[in-house]
Order: sequence, then C-alpha cells, then structure tokens
Amino acid sequence: MSSEVPGGGSGALIPLDAALSSGIHIGSMVKTRHMEPFIYKVRSDGVNIINMLKIMERIQIAAKFLARYTPSDVYVVSSRVHARKPILKFCELTGFKPIVGRFLPGTFTNPSLATYVEPKVVLVVDPRADEQAVVEASKVGIPVVSLVDTDNSLSNVDLAIPCNNKGRRALAMAFWLLTREILRASGVLSPNEELNVPVKEFEEEV
Repeated sequence: MSSEVPGGGSGALIPLDAALSSGIHIGSMVKTRHMEPFIYKVRSDGVNIINMLKIMERIQIAAKFLARYTPSDVYVVSSRVHARKPILKFCELTGFKPIVGRFLPGTFTNPSLATYVEPKVVLVVDPRADEQAVVEASKVGIPVVSLVDTDNSLSNVDLAIPCNNKGRRALAMAFWLLTREILRASGVLSPNEELNVPVKEFEEEV
C-alpha cells in the first residue's frame, strides 16, 4: 500500500492503484480549516494529500443521498472546462440535469428568466468557481452537494465530497464512482454489479 494515502480494504470502492493513478487524492498547496479533517498528510513539496478512505466514504454517502431524488430534480453545475465531459456522461447515465459553462444569475431564483429551473438538490464541482449557483441554491433552501478540494470553504455546502476537483482524470474518476454508486443505490445496478462504461468515457480530452 502506498505510504502517500490510506486506502484499500473493506472501505475501498475500487482497487487502490486505480484510485491513486487518477490523482483523485491530490489536493492543492492551500488548505482551509474546513478541509483539515479530510487531509491525510502534507507532502514534502507542500501538496496536501486527501484521505482516500474519506473520499470513498463521502462518495457513498452522497450517492445514497442523491439516489433518493427523482433524477430530473437533480441539477449538476460546473463552469470548469475539465468537468464538462464528466458531467454530461454522468447526467446521461443517471438522468440528472447538467448546467455546464457559464451559470446565468437568477437561474435558481428568478422565475421570469427563460433559464429558470427549480431543482430539489444541486451538485457542484467547486463551491468557489460555482459560487453563484451555491449562493442561489442556499437562498431558496436547495441542498448543495459539492466536490471540495483542500483549498475550498464549506460555507453553504450541505454535503461535501473531498477530492481533487480540478484535474481531468480525477474528475472523471469522481463522476464514474458517483455514477456507479448512485445506480447501485437506486437499484438500477445490483449492489456488486459493475458499471459497464469505462472511466475513460468520463474524461475530458486534452
């Protein structure tokens, strides 16, 4: 087992080497007080390493939570370029609704807009980059689930999934795992059934 991160064992959702190769556990060089409980160690180069077991645990918790909703009531938001393909594939397989690219102010709060929608829950990739969506959801009482890196604040985030939310391979892995666990939790897949879509199909091309 790598000394860089705890993982494997009964809590693992995938083999540790597959998770490590995606970089899902590689945080930034900045850490907020909110994220300290999720950090396993700080590397010699100053990069914060996220605890792999906490990543897997939170993905399962978030999947069970999201699976309780009617798919069309769940909106997935991100302005990040590397998140576009993972989100679109994720939404294709789960039935959730994507909002990728620029989030128009008032989308969750202004019924007079053509883009207005009324989600029951919102999933965002980065609460800082997607701050407008997080703030609007909070104003109208919509629960916010968010991927969060070591440099993120958890203000207005109801359920945090600690992980690398910037790298394209890490985002592909995070959304692949979420897809599989949501489909298992909702009964589309049996509890031990694998998702027959490779992680590569979730990965934004360079």
